[in-house]
Amino acid sequence: MNRKSDQKMIFSTVSPGSGSTLKQLIAKAGVHIEAEQIVLSAIPDDLVEGTRFVACQDGELVLSTDTASKATRLRFRQHEIMELLRENELFRFVWKIRIKVVPARFKARKKAEKVPLSKENARLLSEEAGHTKDKALREVLEKLASHVRD
Repeated sequence: MNRKSDQKMIFSTVSPGSGSTLKQLIAKAGVHIEAEQIVLSAIPDDLVEGTRFVACQDGELVLSTDTASKATRLRFRQHEIMELLRENELFRFVWKIRIKVVPARFKARKKAEKVPLSKENARLLSEEAGHTKDKALREVLEKLASHVRD
């Protein structure tokens, strides 16, 4: 048997005729999770967060990461990663690593926290209101000054 077909046999341990489609998918997902854990253990600790194992076909390992800088650092260390992975039976034929950048869809933003007005700023607003000739602006400045923190 040639090397490529050996690797396909390892990753396709579930035979097509064994049970329902759902069982096959669950079994494949289990193999994928196991493979991802092996790959992430071979990646340096500072690069693990945001990095995912995508696939391994025909000796090509595909990883995804959330930032381009992390992808560059992974590419720089790819030979070290492949050396560690080849010690495992699942990845003995890996000869190339392809890294894709997949940015996070969105980042949960923190709600802006309103900082209460300090007594000093309230005093300055009141002082400025006293020097202002415009009646509407003076009222607004005085109202702002009244929101002082206790």
